[in-house]
Amino acid sequence: MSLLLNEEQRLLRDTAREFLGARSPVSVLRQLRDTHDAQGYVPSLWREVVDMGWTAAVFPEAYGGLEFGYKGLGALFEQTGRTLAALPLMSTVVLGGGLLAEAGSAAQRDTWLPRVIRGETLLALALEERPRHDPATVALAAREENGAWRLDGEKWFVLDGHVAAQFIVAARTSGAPGDRHGVSLFLVDAASAGVTIERTVMIDSRNAARVRFDAVRCGADALIGAIDEGFAPLDAVLDRARIAAAAELLGVIREAFDRTVAYLKERVQFGVPIGSFQALQHRAARLYVEIELLDSCVAAALTALDRPSATREDIALLASLAKARASDVGERALNEAVQMHGGIGVTDELDLGFFFKRARTLQQSFGDGAFHRSRYAALKGF
Repeated sequence: MSLLLNEEQRLLRDTAREFLGARSPVSVLRQLRDTHDAQGYVPSLWREVVDMGWTAAVFPEAYGGLEFGYKGLGALFEQTGRTLAALPLMSTVVLGGGLLAEAGSAAQRDTWLPRVIRGETLLALALEERPRHDPATVALAAREENGAWRLDGEKWFVLDGHVAAQFIVAARTSGAPGDRHGVSLFLVDAASAGVTIERTVMIDSRNAARVRFDAVRCGADALIGAIDEGFAPLDAVLDRARIAAAAELLGVIREAFDRTVAYLKERVQFGVPIGSFQALQHRAARLYVEIELLDSCVAAALTALDRPSATREDIALLASLAKARASDVGERALNEAVQMHGGIGVTDELDLGFFFKRARTLQQSFGDGAFHRSRYAALKGF
């Protein structure tokens, strides 16, 4: 299977670039930040995204999806990175919808997937409980009580958690934190008694939340998949999120690089554009090579998601490769972008700071470079 986009995927990418450039430039994110917007995204923009079919891209036609594939969705994420569009696409489509499609019962899929596709509900994955990503260290307790479930614990960094209507909660039903066996998934209404949501505005002005579950009760039908066997579908969906985050980070990096190259051509010092200085040319050239290599890693990972013959290990390896490289290149590229802009690079007046902060957040999301290098080595048997 080719790593290149086909004609339909290129059309989707180009349409997304034009649409987001016109409807969601960086100034929209700046306004959301400066006005302390309660929702942290623009509902009318999200409605347009839904109408364009972005939420349907990877879901089966039986639920109203388009089955367009992850290469197409990855192209969309790259374009959201270029404009820093604040959309609940990761939380609702890749994570929430992905887990319901992967492990949900027929009734759960029939109920929720059409709503996700039509933009009628927002979902959020409640997973993290520590400062660093480690999905096996789930400690939030779930235990059976009179044919129902009781959840007690706290989750951090719940993406779009303050606007979600439903949470998919990773809970410990047996074993100890660190054990992969014993993790179960539950669908919990955000309005349930005992659920407390505290919004957290991240450094990149995007949304997350700290969610507390205090004796939260849900019915037996809230369980997603098999009891104690939630880690496998969770890890599979997290790999899709890691790849999508790498694609978005690629978009952030490309846009920052393009803006930096344009600045090198415009900024004059000693009577000549600073882009004529050989030292800066060498730094830009090295970055260009790194970005192209990252592009290939992301393309390979997205292609594997759409390839029927790809094994679970194939996808896991490529996901960690893409996310590790995106995290490392993102740190290097945005540092260079700020330095090449000189003093203005650290001012809020310049949009570059928004790209810098978004890159740092994406770098840590779903595992940083160190996490994924370690995971890649473990998958290889080292």
